[in-house]
Parts: sequence; C-alpha cells; structure tokens
Amino acid sequence: MHANDTDLHAQGASTFIDDMPEPAGLLHACPVVSGIAHGLIESIDLNDALACPGVVAILLARDIPGCNNIGNVEAEEVLLAEQEVTYQGQPVAVVVAESDVIARQAADLVRISYNELPAVFDARTAHAQGLHIAPPRIFSLGDVDQAWRDCDVIVEGSAVSGAQEHVYLETQVAVAYPLENNGLKVFSATQSPGMVQRVIARVLDCAMNRVEVDVLRLGGGFGGKEEQATGWAAMAALAASRLQKPVKIRLNRGEDMRWTGKRHPYDSDFKIGLDQSGRILAYEVCFYQNAGAVADLSLAILERTLFHAGNSYFIPNVRATAISCRTHLTPNTAFRGFGGPQAMFALEAAIFKAAAAMNVDPAHIQRRNLLQEGQPFPYGMPAENCRAQRCWQQLHDRFGLPRRQQAIDNFNAGHSLEKKALALMPICFGISFTATFLNQASALVHVYADGSVSVSCGAVEMGQGVKEKIRQVAARALAIDKARVKVESTNTARIANMSPTAASVGADLNGQATLLACQRILQGLKTVAARLAGGEPEQISIEQEIVCLDGRPTATGWNKLVSEAYLSRTPLSAHAHYATPKVFFDRSTERGRPFAYHVYGCAAVEVTVDCLRGTYRVTDVSIVHDGGRSLAPEVDRGQVEGGVVQGLGWMTLEEVLHDGQGRLLTDSLTAYKIPDIHSAPDISVEFLDGDNPAAVMHSKAVGEPPLMYGIGGYFALVKAIRAFNPDWQPGFSAPMTPEKVLLALYECGC
Repeated sequence: MHANDTDLHAQGASTFIDDMPEPAGLLHACPVVSGIAHGLIESIDLNDALACPGVVAILLARDIPGCNNIGNVEAEEVLLAEQEVTYQGQPVAVVVAESDVIARQAADLVRISYNELPAVFDARTAHAQGLHIAPPRIFSLGDVDQAWRDCDVIVEGSAVSGAQEHVYLETQVAVAYPLENNGLKVFSATQSPGMVQRVIARVLDCAMNRVEVDVLRLGGGFGGKEEQATGWAAMAALAASRLQKPVKIRLNRGEDMRWTGKRHPYDSDFKIGLDQSGRILAYEVCFYQNAGAVADLSLAILERTLFHAGNSYFIPNVRATAISCRTHLTPNTAFRGFGGPQAMFALEAAIFKAAAAMNVDPAHIQRRNLLQEGQPFPYGMPAENCRAQRCWQQLHDRFGLPRRQQAIDNFNAGHSLEKKALALMPICFGISFTATFLNQASALVHVYADGSVSVSCGAVEMGQGVKEKIRQVAARALAIDKARVKVESTNTARIANMSPTAASVGADLNGQATLLACQRILQGLKTVAARLAGGEPEQISIEQEIVCLDGRPTATGWNKLVSEAYLSRTPLSAHAHYATPKVFFDRSTERGRPFAYHVYGCAAVEVTVDCLRGTYRVTDVSIVHDGGRSLAPEVDRGQVEGGVVQGLGWMTLEEVLHDGQGRLLTDSLTAYKIPDIHSAPDISVEFLDGDNPAAVMHSKAVGEPPLMYGIGGYFALVKAIRAFNPDWQPGFSAPMTPEKVLLALYECGC
C-alpha cells in the first residue's frame, strides 16, 4: 500500500530536506547580509572571518563564474551585492564552513563599510519621488468620466492593506551535491524547480542539463517559495561547484522572516458612484503597490490586482490604475491570492462606505451588483458558467442568514458591552497563469510489469494535496485502485521546462498532462485486451481493474493485461504535454481571455467584539464554494478551511512592522501573531453542485480563492464596532488588530 502525504505527515514519517542524512564532507553555508537599507559598499573585510577555524571559503560576487543575476520576470536582481545594497538583509557574501554554527559565527565577523544613502519605505512616498518598477497600467471599461453624471451617490476614500508573512513550517533550505563531469544535483525547497535549474545554470555559466533539481515535498509554500527559494539554492550550488563538496544552506526562523519578502502592502484610493437602487454605475481605483527593492514577481502580482479589480460584481464603467513602487524593503513576493485580495479589499471598502452613505447594509449593494452570465470583466472577457448569484442565494438558503441576522440584532439590543456582526464576502477568482506561456505541463507515466504505476510531473507537493489529486487522475483514467499509483518527486531530469506550482493550477495543468499520458497507454492496452477478449479496441473498457467487452466483465484482470502487454512489446510508458487552450491576453490593448475559467463563492463571517477590552472572536464562517467535481473532496475542504483562516489572519491579526531604518521588528512568532487553533472559527463549507469542462475531470482549482473569504472578517468587525460606536468613521486600514478595535470603539466622531 502506497501511503499518501497526509498519512506520512500524521505518522511523522515525511522526509524534508533537513531530514535527509548528511553526506560525508558536507559543508554549511551562511549568507552575510546588508545591515542597512540603502548604500554603496566601500569595503569588505574578510580577515577575521577567514581566521575562524573551520571556515573553508567566503564567496563574493567576483567568485561567480557566470552571470550575477537571479531575476526572472525582470533581470535586475543580483545573487550577491557588488556595489550597492538596496535593502536590509540583502546577501553580500556567502561563508562556507565545516558546520552551521561556525558559518554563522564567521558571518558575524565579516565587516562591511558603507556610504549610506537615503531610503524610502512607503509606496506613496516612492511614487512621489518617481521610484517605480515599471510604468503604470490601466484597465478600463465603459466611460467612467461620463458615468459620474448619472450617479445619485458618490463616495471617495482610501484603503490600506498590510504585508503578510508566509510562516511556512519549513524555512528556506537547499543542498547541492557536485556530480561527475561538472554536474550538480540540488535538493531545493522550491515551488519552481525549473526556474532554480535555469538560474543556477546562468550563475554557473553551464548548460541546464548539467543541473538536476529535485523536490520531494515542501513544508508549506503559500507563494513564498515560488521565486524566493531560488537565491538560496543558487548560493549552495555556487559553493558546491567551486569547492567540489556538498553544501547545505538553511535559514532559521528569524533569518527567514527578516531576509525574505512578504505579501505586498497596498495603498489604494477609490471613488465609487451608484444610483438610488444601489446599482454601481462607476468605479475608479488607483493601487500603489509596495514592491520592495527589486521586481521579483511584483509586476505579475500587480497585473492580477487589475484583473480582480471588480471581484464578483459587474460594474459597467471602471478605470483601475496600478503602480508598482520601488522601496528599500526586502523584495515582496508571491502570496496566496497573488494581488487579488488587495484589489477585493479596496472594492469592499468602497462598497461599505457607499452603503453607509445610503443608510443600507453593504449586502444590499453586493447582491444588487453580482455578475451575471455574459457580462464582461474590465479586461473584456465575458463571465462564462457564472455562479456568483447561485452561490449567494444558496448561502442564504442553506445557512439561514436572515434568521441569523435577526438573532444578531436581538443580541446587540440586549448587550451594551458586547456586539455581534455578520458580513458577507462574495468572490470571483480567475484560474490560469496570467503569463500565457506558463499554462503548460508535462507528465511521464510508467506502468510496471507488476501492475504498479509511476507518475512524474511538474507539480510540487507543499501540503495542498496535489499528489493525491494526481494519483486520483491516474487511477481513474486507468480504472485501477489508487494504491497502485505512486507520484514521484518533482525532478527537472524527468520533466523539463516545468512551470511553477502556483496560481492554483498545479492539479489542473499536471492532472491534464497525466490524463493524456494515461490515455496513450490505455490505447495500447485496449488493443491487447481486444485480442485477448476476441473483440475490437472500441468495444473494450476497463472497470475496477477488470477488462470488459461491451460493458460485460471478462476473465482478464489488470495484472494479466499488463503482463500480456509487456510480453507483446506494447508500450507501457508515455510522456504527454498539455497546454491550456483558448487563453491569451494582449497587453497593448489590455484585452483578452487570460483565464480558463473562474471560481465563485460566497461566505458569511460572524464576529463577537468585547467592547470593554477591544478583543474579539471570529465565531462562525459559513461558505458556499464553487468547487466543480472534486478530485479529492477532503483535500478541497481542507484547502477552503485553511485559506479562510489565513485570510482572516491577514485581515485581523498579522501586522508586519519595520523601524525607521527598514529593519523588520516582527521577526519572530512571539512578535508576529498568526491565528492558532484557539482563534480558528467554526467553519461550515458547502460545495456548489456543478461541473467544469475547462479543467481535468470537470474539477476546479481550490488553492487561492478561499483566502479572500477572510476579507469578510474585517468588515464584520467594522460593523460590530459601529454597532457600539455609530459615530466612528472607518479608515479601512488592515489588519484590524485588537489595538485598532479598542481605539475605534472609543474614538469620538465629532
């Protein structure tokens, strides 16, 4: 019986990179990083560090044989700073020593002199100074300027959403082994094995086929290992190549929090106009994204912000402007939702403010403007198979929302120092990489002579259950027990040019490629089965490991069929490639069909606030989620529950703070608070009936969309505060920490 990752995790038997036996002669690397946010390097003194017993080498930019560049989207990020540092924590050198302890001690002894330069940490300040990653982009629909004249209610405001730390259980880690013929094998905790391979080859000035990257599993990723695992793996590879010894690099929790990027903070300005019925006629928004010091994935994230500027609503006149601002913070990076949550928060803030001006509940405006079939998104794609209104209605019907709201009203009337509130959060999230070329995947499937099956593909398992879904695809396609199927580690020698496991499409893309490979093997097996059963291949089916002729079972089982196929020299291996059809986007016109499909859903989030202390509890979250025909229902349920809690954390607890020099203050799990089991609400999830022809076996992606339900937690808190202090005017600054709640409860509205 082949255990899945969940079983191994529960048994404590899962192997991660830090669990691998250390080979003889293993060396340990530790980076030397900048202690200032911005400056020119004047000198680097290595003498004291090199004098430490056990130090083998200290590598600088000049020791890189190839290109000192690890940028992906934009070629501007260096592996090791050479002349200028642009953020605290930027690697300048790599100490390699006989132990991890010695490497860290020696790194502290490296002395770097700087000519310190002015630094900027705020996106709006950076914008005012012209510090941009790229020129602004604008998505528009209709005529916003004309539409204002038809509006009965117009409100303006701003919305600020903060950064968020990934807090994956496994910190950044990599081990590089030198091989014969100048080759390297690298075990990297990365969501992007293909990119790690490509960048290492660039840094070492060698062919990609000299670098093999292998990923068994990750201890969490959430986007933080899509781009930012690359540099650490490249440092280990550089040291291993130069010293011809295996080299390991591993960050501890504090280092990982200080030296890696977060979810992008956004400052946004909005203006929204409605008619008297609550129909939104016009919406204008400008997003100021805090990218950090280098591009990383900021431009792709900003683009998705534009794609989701309208969330689950149809707004006939929209103008959304997005500006990526360069600051002197650690480069911010991918995080579950990838720019979508920031856009949705800004729009929900605008709706909330408009509702207050109209003296109606925000749900009235939300319901009035939900997308309907065929209505266009601001980028021109029509809503297809639209389920926004079905999710909304089913949530109300199945979870008795009118009754719950009445109970909340009764509670609030009878309690002066405790208030409850309920807020709704509809979502609409596009599924595909918005960089069209990334929407491709390959799979290699072997059926062995004993009937067992091996699948290799580009999907990286990081706790999201993608391997379980791939197993299900192979088992269903071949009509065999999934216990026969093993999904191998993700390896660049078996699967070339793989896309990252990101954008919620790991199962979609790699599942489709696996299905195609299985179908190719099945064609040959049906020919063999037809010969054995005395029929034609089109009459053959396999059901529960039994060959059937015209639907009737025969005496041939799976093992016998596979054995006969092998003896008759029928192929039992297949490689297949899948590319998502019909997706495209023209950036010259900002129009196209960037997504294969959309995921819809709606959540009701209920909170209780202690109005004396400012503390609160998110008590209940009820969800109707558009999940298609699930490949693994328990996996999908877990993803929805985990996404909700992570979204609530971003909106309520998780506050990232820096000092005036750009030094991270919240660099430990005592200073940075994430939701724990005691703060997790009761979560009820109901999946909407329906299928999805656009994805493998009519399933739907599930990884990112549920995080956005957590935005409802912020607005439920705002409603509860206003139930106690009606004069308070929210400023829409997330996260809504207990400190902010307490101040809002007693803020004077005059």
